[in-house]
Amino acid sequence: MPHRPASVAPHLRRLLELLAAGAPAEDLGAVAVEARRSGATAQDLAEVEQATEAALRVQSTLRQHRRREAELTALFDTAGDLASLRDLDAVLRSIVRRARMLLGTDTAYLTLPDEEAGDTYMRVTDGSVSELFQNLRLQLGEGLGGLVAQTARPYASPDYRTDDRFVHTGSIDAGVLDEGLVAILGVPLLLGSGSGGQVIGALFAADRTPRTFAPDEVALLCSLADHAAIAIDTAKAMADARAALAELAEANTVIREHSAAMQRAAESHDRLTDLVLRGGDVSDVAAAVAGLLKGDVAVHDGSGWPLTAVGEHGGALTRGAPDAGGAEEAAALVAAAESSRATAHAVFRDGRWVCAVLAGHELLGCLVLYGRPELDDPDRRLFERSSVVTSLLLLLRRSVAETENRVRGDLVTDLLTAPDRDPAGLVARGRRLGIDLDRPHVLLVARTDDAARGRLADAAVRYLFGNGGISAEHEGAVVLLLPCDGTGPGAAARAAAGQLGQLTGVPVTVAGAGPAAGPRAIADAHAEGLRCLRALRVLGRTGQGASVAELGFLGVLLGDGHDVDGFVTAVLGPLLEYDAQRGTQLVRTLRAYFDRGGSLTRAKEELHVHVNTVVQRLDRVQALLGPGWNSPERALELQLALRLHLLSGA
Repeated sequence: MPHRPASVAPHLRRLLELLAAGAPAEDLGAVAVEARRSGATAQDLAEVEQATEAALRVQSTLRQHRRREAELTALFDTAGDLASLRDLDAVLRSIVRRARMLLGTDTAYLTLPDEEAGDTYMRVTDGSVSELFQNLRLQLGEGLGGLVAQTARPYASPDYRTDDRFVHTGSIDAGVLDEGLVAILGVPLLLGSGSGGQVIGALFAADRTPRTFAPDEVALLCSLADHAAIAIDTAKAMADARAALAELAEANTVIREHSAAMQRAAESHDRLTDLVLRGGDVSDVAAAVAGLLKGDVAVHDGSGWPLTAVGEHGGALTRGAPDAGGAEEAAALVAAAESSRATAHAVFRDGRWVCAVLAGHELLGCLVLYGRPELDDPDRRLFERSSVVTSLLLLLRRSVAETENRVRGDLVTDLLTAPDRDPAGLVARGRRLGIDLDRPHVLLVARTDDAARGRLADAAVRYLFGNGGISAEHEGAVVLLLPCDGTGPGAAARAAAGQLGQLTGVPVTVAGAGPAAGPRAIADAHAEGLRCLRALRVLGRTGQGASVAELGFLGVLLGDGHDVDGFVTAVLGPLLEYDAQRGTQLVRTLRAYFDRGGSLTRAKEELHVHVNTVVQRLDRVQALLGPGWNSPERALELQLALRLHLLSGA
């Protein structure tokens, strides 16, 4: 009997079993080898290999999600520790331990200043085995830690021993050598930020092998450092309150009021922390702050555009086309946020309080409070503390969005490169990612100069954040796919060009196409968008947005639909309507005028009318089409429209 190839089903089932069991990538790859040994056909083998690749992608995505979940859990646990602060040392040990766990380093440690000795010392270490290292003391400006404290900025060294950016001393180098540390990342513990911020210590993560720390690891350690600074500051405030109570017994009334304010602040912080622990979003925090401070609250992103608002204020800005008023308001909020960052406190500007929302030194956005022209110290402190919780949520929210967008970006790439290979499969993938490709979408193609291409991709993720769209880099441009909301492709392109330009700081040219539904139609819309983008650049309209339909006769040539009737109506519509209503011959007169080289005398001979009649008719043409109707560009469009109108038999 002839050999019968094995079925592909057992191998696919084996892949699923390995994936469910969390098997390593090597075991997943071995399934294809086993399929080949079992005599699978080339077609079945290809299907098994494709399924293996998909399983590896799912495994990678699950690993990333588990890492994000671990980070989120640790940060929430830290927030919970702050909410129930009783033992400062216990909280600091917890933060240092979590820093080591989240960054996966060999050791982590925290240093605090010794005001009497005029230097800094090791307050907490985790993973350290060297007594010499644990008892190190650093002067301001010495070593990586001294530079962090002096400049109030994060520093990372892949190999501290050979890094000449820092002032090396014998005692510090000996301690580092005794501990065996090589790569070190240090971030400041800041009360506030900017030039007015006070450095009250530093948090470090270190490895005993060379390592380059990623930006998201730096941002995460900065967030933990912010929590540590709050813990120290809160403990100091509680100690000060107890000292004042002991020393100022005669001011019992003032102390009671102060204690009540502190209790209110603690309860308010507990409430915000509870929101975070229950999975609340930025809008929930804004609503809670609005209730606590009895005012309207809005949260804006780093470009000044709104993310959420509670109350009648803060909703004036929208993420649509940025008109002059909206852009001016957004710029004013960014300027106020920068002032808040510089002073390390909330600032009062234009009848509202503004507090910068920071992740390390990155401006994520700002928290805005309306309706409270006066804020006492406890309320102002609460408002400023709320920005820390908001920054944590925005940072986590952005990290999740970037991860999801990378997965969705793979779908966009497959959609544009092979829409006909497996349309049903593409639609099914889209639905699993929350995108219904069978619904109409507007497709945008954005491009800027090569130096800003990376910034454009990041800006596209921020621009689409929260509206259900996806983006991906493709063939030197960034492609954005947005669900239809009634906005045409031209208007959507102009809105994107304005806001992407603001986010990147350079002109961004955007072409719009669609609406399109289904893989093939979306791919065709992308081709049309590329043609429109090339036309915009050739026409010198860099930094603008438009669709093919808005390019006049070029749109007729470049568009997939070749809407000749629509072009003729758009160009000659006022003349055609006037002739139809009044029985005049404006269209015929204009055609004779152009056919006779713009000569009134030769035109009147063809029309068999007096030259004054020709002049009067052309005056009427100007009144209907505007004074620029005879300019070279308009004249070319008019002549093309007249010729197409004549060919149509009209």
